[in-house]
Amino acid sequence: MNKKKSDVISEHDAGVTGNTQPLLSHLMAFRKLVMAVLIAILVGFVIVFYFFCDSLMKFITSPIEARGVQIIYTAVSEAFTTKLKISLIAGVVATSPFIFYQVWSFVKPALYESEIRLFRALFFVALFLFLGGIVFCYGYVYELALNLFLVAGEDLATPMLSIDKYVNFLFSFLLPFGVVFEMPVAIFMAARMGWVTVAQLTSSRKFVFFGIFVLAAILTPPDIVSQLMLGLPMYLLYEVSVLVARLTKPRDAVNSSENT
Repeated sequence: MNKKKSDVISEHDAGVTGNTQPLLSHLMAFRKLVMAVLIAILVGFVIVFYFFCDSLMKFITSPIEARGVQIIYTAVSEAFTTKLKISLIAGVVATSPFIFYQVWSFVKPALYESEIRLFRALFFVALFLFLGGIVFCYGYVYELALNLFLVAGEDLATPMLSIDKYVNFLFSFLLPFGVVFEMPVAIFMAARMGWVTVAQLTSSRKFVFFGIFVLAAILTPPDIVSQLMLGLPMYLLYEVSVLVARLTKPRDAVNSSENT
């Protein structure tokens, strides 16, 4: 039988952080979490900037340079600020396991023992989906979009891309795909907590379809191709999420059956 929250609370005297801590202790723990995350990001940023930034810049600009397009900068500080931006994003990605661990340590005492195992598994699934979305975008969608845009404009003007705008264009593709691929995990958690049901997900399908493409229009560059490239995978992921919700039992039902 799984350990319940009441058992976790009773363990507080043995040194386990529980729900009986006063509000001030929780605020102090949250402050410690925020400080640890900020320090980790700062350390990751400094390491990436001084040791890996040039290699990252070459990797990022290689798809466009392979097509013979010249990368330029149009402001004195543009190249430097772009390096700072890339180093910060890479620093966050590099320190994300530590960040997730800190967040996990903060919320872990409020979970059942079975939920601890479940959310530990969800962490790896979410990480895999996020990286999978980025890899899928960079390997297939981004290459296709880049070729399409360059071919469409080759008879109009000679391409010379600003490094800052190119990096913004790249991340406007990669990051939304990584976040959107987390949809099955988000729907699973909502279904587990009883916030949504399969009937609600299926009945609202047409509204979700409309909302997905509105969201795709906001997250991607302002062209129909980019919106379709993000919107269609988002809708397919929604259908996968509905299937996941069908296989998910609400938390209250699971707990009542285990108690019985």
